Amino acid sequence: MAAPFTLALVQMSPEKTVADSLDKAAARVAEAARKGANVVCLPELFATPYFCRNQDHAAFDLAEPIPGPTTAAMAAAAKAAGVVVVAPLFERRGPGCFQNSLAVLGPQGETIGVYRKMHIPHDPGFEEKFYFAPGDLGFKTFRTPFGPIGTLICWDQWFPEAARATALQGAMVLLYPTAIGWHPSEKAQYGETQRDSWITIQRGHAIANGVYVAAVNRVGVEGSGTGYGETLEFWGSSFVADPSGRIVAQAGLAGEEIITAVIDPLAVETTRRHWPFLRDRRIDAYGELCRLYNEEAGGQS
Repeated sequence: MAAPFTLALVQMSPEKTVADSLDKAAARVAEAARKGANVVCLPELFATPYFCRNQDHAAFDLAEPIPGPTTAAMAAAAKAAGVVVVAPLFERRGPGCFQNSLAVLGPQGETIGVYRKMHIPHDPGFEEKFYFAPGDLGFKTFRTPFGPIGTLICWDQWFPEAARATALQGAMVLLYPTAIGWHPSEKAQYGETQRDSWITIQRGHAIANGVYVAAVNRVGVEGSGTGYGETLEFWGSSFVADPSGRIVAQAGLAGEEIITAVIDPLAVETTRRHWPFLRDRRIDAYGELCRLYNEEAGGQS
């Protein structure tokens, strides 16, 4: 059985320039390594503001290829610290084709793999369908020198199918780089419920799949004003849940933090032996899940 490894989540906000954000992230990777981390995960689109608050054609200038400046800087940070870095970025595939992606970078500075966000939201203040094509690489688990990690991105975290498909590829932990927060006009009425739902669904993925789940969010207030798309207050709260859904490490709501947790393959093995959900699945009976909706089953109102 593989040995345990230590995961670090870097809860942070972007700086005013991409270059400064990359320098800041590299410093956080080094700090995480000093804390004993083997794998370090950064938040979604960590090097830029969350430009998806509204639709702005000029924001496409923030996109870059893989390999590119972000992967080069984070590969150098990974090699200097001897760790794996999960580095999300705004990827430019070619003219008019952009995606919300991440690169998994190894301790020798190598690119282990790339994941592209599969589920793309389109809500007030989260105008991502304007910017991103959906992922075309499928769900991914990457074999790193420290252990297998599954990567998903933000909106993916609400879909049990994504968690299951990734876990079935052998991931010990599902990593969710995230950019989620409150609209000022909604926070008082709905804020705590929204945040609690976000935590609960991911703890459920941990339980249902007998796997660690880790979500790393950004923090800070971006924009100004009270309307949708004008301001978002990112709620931090980055956390790691163990295979039974218990939160074993969690950051606060507002401050920049690095949290760590040990990912223990024995805990995955033991949990799945006692809660054998994967064994008892009826894979012969799930064909309807490949349909968007089954009107023929009488579900129309």
